[in-house]
Amino acid sequence: MSIKIKNLTKIYKQQKAISSLNFEVEKGEILGFLGPNGAGKSTTMKIATTLLLPTEGTIEIQGYDVITQKQLVKTNIGYLSEQNPLYTDMFVKEHLFLIGKLHTMTNPLLQKRVDEMIELCSLSSEKHKLVSQLSKGYKQRLGLAQALIHNPPVLILDEPTTGLDPNQITEIRNLIKDVSHNKTVLFSTHIMQEVKALCQRVVIIHKGEKVADENVSFLEKNIFQTHSIQIEFAHNPNSLDTIHSFTEITNIQQQSENIYILTATHDIRAELLKHLTQNNISVSGIHLIENSLEDIFKHLTH
Repeated sequence: MSIKIKNLTKIYKQQKAISSLNFEVEKGEILGFLGPNGAGKSTTMKIATTLLLPTEGTIEIQGYDVITQKQLVKTNIGYLSEQNPLYTDMFVKEHLFLIGKLHTMTNPLLQKRVDEMIELCSLSSEKHKLVSQLSKGYKQRLGLAQALIHNPPVLILDEPTTGLDPNQITEIRNLIKDVSHNKTVLFSTHIMQEVKALCQRVVIIHKGEKVADENVSFLEKNIFQTHSIQIEFAHNPNSLDTIHSFTEITNIQQQSENIYILTATHDIRAELLKHLTQNNISVSGIHLIENSLEDIFKHLTH
C-alpha cells in the first residue's frame, strides 16, 4: 500500500479531531477524501505529511512511518496545502529551483526537472513573472509544480481547487489527471464533480470518524435503503391499482399528468414493466433515479 492509516486519533485539548481512523490507498489510486468543514481531513493530511503528530495510531507512506521515519516520508510525498504557501517575491522559475534545492536536488537533474514542471503545469508564459503577479489559477499550478519537482510517488492535495473559477477548476482537474500517472493521489475536496471526474473510490469522514469507504458507483446505487423509479405512461392511466399490488412500492408521487415517481425497497423495473404489459398498460419510459454524490454526502454527514 502507498498510504496506510492505522487507528489514527488526534486530540486537541478536549476536542477529538480524528477518532480511530483506518483506511488504505493502493499504489496508482486517486482517492477522494471527503467531509464537511471540521471533519478532520486537513488534520489527517497534516499528520500524513509529518506536520502534526498523532495522539494515537500512525500513518505509513510507502511503508515509512510518519513518526519514526519523517525524512523518508518527506522524500516520498508531494504536498499541496489548502493555503498553498509560496514565496511571492521570487520569480516562478527561481521559486522552483529553490524548492528543488531544498529537496537536495542538484544540476543537471534539477534544471531538467524545473523545465519539465514548467512544461507539464503549463507555466511557460509565466516563468519569468514574480509569483505575486500570478493569477490564483497559475498559483495553484505552481503549487502542484513544486509538489512534483522531486518526482514523489505519493501526492497529497488539500482542497486544490479552492477559490478557483469554473474554467480554472477544470484546468487543475485535468492537470491532476495528467500528473497522476504512476502516482498515488489522496486529495480532499468539497466539489462532487471533481470526485466523479477523478476518482473511482471515496472515503468520507464526519466528526473525525469514517462513515463511508466505497467505490463511487456503488455508493450512488446502494447507499440508500430505497430506490426511486420514474415511470411515464403512454396515456394517463385510469387507475393505478395494478401498481399498488406491488408490496415493494412504499410511496407513489405524481410528478406530472403521465409521470409518477415510485419509491421501492429495491429496483423492481423489470417486474413492474412485465406486470404493466400483461395488464395492457402502455409505458413510454421507466428508469431508476440515481442518487447524486451531493445527496449521499448530505445523507452521511447531516
